Amino acid sequence: MIENDNIRFREEMKARLKKFVIDLIRFCQRLPHTQEANIFKNQLLRSGSSVYANYRAACRARSKAEFFSKLSIVVEEADETEMWLDLLIDSKISDTTEAKHLHQESLEILRIMASARKNTKF
Repeated sequence: MIENDNIRFREEMKARLKKFVIDLIRFCQRLPHTQEANIFKNQLLRSGSSVYANYRAACRARSKAEFFSKLSIVVEEADETEMWLDLLIDSKISDTTEAKHLHQESLEILRIMASARKNTKF
């Protein structure tokens, strides 16, 4: 039963992270075409997509140590994604409802991933 719950959780997280990245892409497409916004777009898309890519890699880990290592990268990239969204909002480049929603989602993802890493037993 626990194994089925883990599989379900992993699949739900993959779907949630994929949606998050797609939402980030669409959000970035609507950002202004300024030098500052372009820097934010590039960094945000790199870190946001890395969360998803590294989570998928963690799910395919060959050992608990490898899982922990990949999950640590996920946590770092989720934290960076949250930071870029926070800066976008606070700098007023984009303080829209959409930006705030993405920021909130990034915080939730960060909390979930940090908790998963903390609960990983070797």
